[in-house]
Amino acid sequence: MVDGEDRTTLRPLRPAAPPDGPFVGSGAAPDEPFASVPRPRRPWLRSATPSADDTAAHTDDDPPHTDDDPPHTDDTAAHTDGPAGTAPPRTGDDLTVTRVDPLPPVDPAAPDRSAAARRRRVPFAHAVRIPPGRLAAGATRAVRDWSRRPSGRLTLPGVFLLFLVAATAAAGALLVPAAVRSRPVAVDASAGAPTTAADPTLAAGAPLPATTLPPLGGPTAVAPTGGTVVPAPGTGRPADALAAWAAQIGPKVGIAPVAMQAYGYAELVLAQTNRSCGLSWTTLAAIGHVESAHGQANGARLGTDGRAAPEIIGLPLDGRDNRMLIRDTDRGVLDRDPTYDRAIGPMQFIPTTWQEVGADADNDGRKDPHDIDDAALAAANYLCKGSRNLTIAGDWWNAILSYNDVRAYAQDVFDRANQYGQASRT
Repeated sequence: MVDGEDRTTLRPLRPAAPPDGPFVGSGAAPDEPFASVPRPRRPWLRSATPSADDTAAHTDDDPPHTDDDPPHTDDTAAHTDGPAGTAPPRTGDDLTVTRVDPLPPVDPAAPDRSAAARRRRVPFAHAVRIPPGRLAAGATRAVRDWSRRPSGRLTLPGVFLLFLVAATAAAGALLVPAAVRSRPVAVDASAGAPTTAADPTLAAGAPLPATTLPPLGGPTAVAPTGGTVVPAPGTGRPADALAAWAAQIGPKVGIAPVAMQAYGYAELVLAQTNRSCGLSWTTLAAIGHVESAHGQANGARLGTDGRAAPEIIGLPLDGRDNRMLIRDTDRGVLDRDPTYDRAIGPMQFIPTTWQEVGADADNDGRKDPHDIDDAALAAANYLCKGSRNLTIAGDWWNAILSYNDVRAYAQDVFDRANQYGQASRT
């Protein structure tokens, strides 16, 4: 090198291994012929009926291929992206060319896939047809496995507690009302079979006169406590203010005037102290009729002061003949029986109930269950307990059944109250 130019011609290096040595096929051998990429096997894309070209190209007369045969190069013209019969120029060193075999033509009449590659379609109804026992066992195992996971350990106790709370609430809604139901006030010795009763569309009774009763309107009146009315003592019998009304209505309904005054006075008291109750004197009169024929049971008579003589005392509540079993609670003070309790008075109160709701309606200074004035007001207070509205069918029936939990008894009270309401307006 004299003039700065390198005139030496270098020949390319060749590997020492022969062309058919271990480098054949690796791309390191010089002038290695291009090997065609084998086509993937796609039997489902092959027509069921072989085409004429495939038959001509693959015959039984073709000699078998050997390792000494030259690679096939005549397929290049048939698989090109250009026009038919032309092929892109390619050299032996260009190893990046990718051959893509075109899809063979599909015959519309031929099936898409071969019989061997065709999928088996199972109807859904048959796929889910599992025996119930097997399905339950699988569900049980799945729940058991899930409960052992962390999510199951957290969720399952919560679901169990929620179920317990719901069950407790449902049981409470059904059992608690029956458990806390008050003991019936009166006891029917002959409890008949329940009867189906209609809604209480009671005929309204004759209206009471618009008058202000002395115990309620005077300055000496005592305010009611707990829904019960305690008139002021020493002001005379307040029910006498209804004497004219009772003398007019009593003969129409067949009730003695003194009993009519007691029922009407109780309605007036509740109208001023518990207006939302909607109590009518016809309901009290019906109960008085069923219980003691308005204070005339066992040969008794009502005096002018409203007290029954002799005292009306029922049979012992010893559990016999469909009667309740209630052992003595008042030491025989009210019912004259130190062994068992008995229903007493014109409205037939049990001693324990009288001690709860007893009233003094005639201002004589004592609560007397044998006085129809006191007994009628106590019955009115009892029927209106619990914010009942006796103008509503359900509340009316609940009130009567709380007085005596016998359906036949409640039906008799309903029929008699309806009769009194109709007769009082004639």
